[in-house]
Amino acid sequence: MRIFLSKPHLSGDEMTYVKAAFDSNFVAPLGPQLDQFEREMEEYLGEGYCCLGISSGTAALHLALRMLDIERDDEIWLSSMTFAGGVFPIIYEQGRARFFDVAPESWTLCPDLVSEALKIAASAGNLPKAIIGTDLYGQSCDLEKLEQLGNEYGIKIILDSAESAGASYQNRKCGTGGDMAILSFNGNKIITTGGGGMLVSKDEAAIDRARFLSTQARDVAPHYEHSTYGYNYRMGNVVAAIGIGQLKVLDDRVKRRRAIFQKYIEKLGNIPGIDFMPEPSWSHSNRWLTAMTVDPAICGVTREQIRLHLLELQIESRPLWKPMHMQPLFEGSQYTGPGFDEQLFVNGLCLPSGSDMTDDEQDEVIGEILAILNSNLASIAAEV
Repeated sequence: MRIFLSKPHLSGDEMTYVKAAFDSNFVAPLGPQLDQFEREMEEYLGEGYCCLGISSGTAALHLALRMLDIERDDEIWLSSMTFAGGVFPIIYEQGRARFFDVAPESWTLCPDLVSEALKIAASAGNLPKAIIGTDLYGQSCDLEKLEQLGNEYGIKIILDSAESAGASYQNRKCGTGGDMAILSFNGNKIITTGGGGMLVSKDEAAIDRARFLSTQARDVAPHYEHSTYGYNYRMGNVVAAIGIGQLKVLDDRVKRRRAIFQKYIEKLGNIPGIDFMPEPSWSHSNRWLTAMTVDPAICGVTREQIRLHLLELQIESRPLWKPMHMQPLFEGSQYTGPGFDEQLFVNGLCLPSGSDMTDDEQDEVIGEILAILNSNLASIAAEV
């Protein structure tokens, strides 16, 4: 049977809440299950945060940018190594993305590069409208440093925590901090509603405004009255019912994925040329996906050879995100950094990490990686 990279893993309780939605006929977009999911996520995140259920993480990010009144050609700074959905909303609002390299110690947005660029931009009177701190593969960006820069220069901070539900920065849950944050519950995330997201902020007025815009910006009137444009972005009630059941096992899912990551480290981490995504002292990653790098000069094999070998055996793996500044869509965009993310893309591979993956399945993945590594080392030795 196929071993997937990260497939949905239901708790068994989701149907209880879905059935309640059907029994009460709340299958239209809004309803009590959506209210409950938002309320329970607020309780999980703590610190007085307000949550708004949205149709996707990308839609939540779009609303966050809309809250900042982004105008044509406003600059938004962010990590180049991210999923495209974490950048597309900038295009929707006709802003301009400026991309930055990631820090080797975290693989997330490098605050030192951002700090130096802000000094130059401030002297030129050309500061960005916002900075998006992107959490990568379940690991928080360096939130405190980004917030300090935001306060120093008067710049809004948005946290793209689409991949990091259940993770934390120091003692703060990912999806909190900054001015606004987003979460994703897409089908392959650590918990899923099949498709959905969350907009998070302590600014209750901003959340209320986003709620208005996410439901077609309908003004208060007996008829459909519109003084501005909006979107059909609200999370559905049945989708939210799935989320209630998933949220109850989020911490268990984090524990399991961290255990999977640790086993990969124990079995593969001592092999010369094999490295894994680091975890800084301030981060408690959810290890959504186990990410490793392969140095072909040492291993005698590339990450693509490993990926294709696994694929032949119905084992799904995936290269790391291709940095946005390398994408045809963003050709010619401004990029700052030495290109560490480019090397991560060339050598990086995400391994099967689903929380329902069995020990036997993980042993199979590890065994096949060892097999191709040993085979190539044997070939090199024979040639010598």
